[in-house]
Amino acid sequence: MTITEAPATALLTDHYELTMLQAALASGTAHRRSVFELFGRKLPEGRRYGVVAGVGRALEAIEAFRFDTATLDFLADERVVDDTTLAWLADYRFSGDVRGYGEGEAYFPGSPLLVVESTFAEAVLLETVLLSIYNHDSAIASAASRMIAVAGGRPCIDMGSRRTHEEAAVAAARAAYVAGFGATSNLAARQRYGVPSTGTSAHAFTLLHDTEADAFRAQVSSLGAGTSLLVDTYDVAEAVRLAVEVAGPELGAVRLDSGDLGALAVEVREQLDSLGARDTRIIVTSDLDEFAIASLASAPVDGYGVGTRLVTGSGHPTSAFVYKLVAREDDEGRMVPVAKKSTNKLSVGGSKRAVRRLSDGVAVAEVIAVDADPEPGDGTTDRPLHRDLVVGGEIVGRETLEAARERHAAAFAELPLAARSMTRGEPLLPTVYQS
Repeated sequence: MTITEAPATALLTDHYELTMLQAALASGTAHRRSVFELFGRKLPEGRRYGVVAGVGRALEAIEAFRFDTATLDFLADERVVDDTTLAWLADYRFSGDVRGYGEGEAYFPGSPLLVVESTFAEAVLLETVLLSIYNHDSAIASAASRMIAVAGGRPCIDMGSRRTHEEAAVAAARAAYVAGFGATSNLAARQRYGVPSTGTSAHAFTLLHDTEADAFRAQVSSLGAGTSLLVDTYDVAEAVRLAVEVAGPELGAVRLDSGDLGALAVEVREQLDSLGARDTRIIVTSDLDEFAIASLASAPVDGYGVGTRLVTGSGHPTSAFVYKLVAREDDEGRMVPVAKKSTNKLSVGGSKRAVRRLSDGVAVAEVIAVDADPEPGDGTTDRPLHRDLVVGGEIVGRETLEAARERHAAAFAELPLAARSMTRGEPLLPTVYQS
């Protein structure tokens, strides 16, 4: 399920987008054909690949980017821009083209994740909202992918809603699902995007009752024997005994939220088996990240609930993407490459297309062609990475979250085996530019 009507996004922007527009309108350069590119100069330190997420949300934002009467009145009252600019904004509709990496795709330094082609005026206004979405969602998806990589097929559940901004929590649940998480605790993510949701009870529910047994009986009576019972409010061993006594051997799962999770899981598994509850699963939570999950690989754990570290990108809450003008029309009507030349913030000018170079089905390089059309590569060992997202102002790149999940699984399967290791290192693939 998706939002039927996205809220207006025009003011989810920086002040200088509008003042640049005003000055460009006044100078006569606002309508020059321009190409902007969204990319990252590098991966977060130690990371070996990243995951693109937020594409669907970005398309919603482009579609909803409108300056209604209330917005225009605000800009006029605050004297943010002049009357000429306000009149231009009143008719704003993005009419250009956007192509980019599909949601769920892996990326590397320099990957042209989004290429926006339009007039300067139309394209520059989208900078902030596109960066906000891509930087956040890709950071979450990149962390989630690493967690899935070391979970060994055991399901991961997003439980981070209470650890971040309320709207960021919804976006994080969506991004984590793209990267392979199985469910979320966030109901808004289920309502808006169809992300499966799950949940049973917290320690407060146990403490509400006179005894732990009363709490378990209330939960099982209401939710059935297949529910998950939280067993670390008081004494874990006693709680496991009570849980099986109340629910029977059909008890769905027990959850551990504190202590030495690996050691506890071993003890609880042995106890469950001795009580005949051999099919009862053990779910662990409590400040997990990819390293904690990896450390539990040999423990008898059946699933992970991940909170704070997921919604904060596991130490990297942004992807450090930028949105740069890489080509623009000159006075002769020709498109010319442009690039920033600062010492530590270099960019490569020119419109770009990209392919993933493969050898025996394994990715070996990110190949980026500058001012090349169609895509570089031979079409057999090189997989095109760009897909049309917006054509002539019309959204053409919508797809389901399931399609994005499938793309991520396929893209991850192409990566070298080192992608499954948490060892810090350089990007898995070199970025090769060709013209």
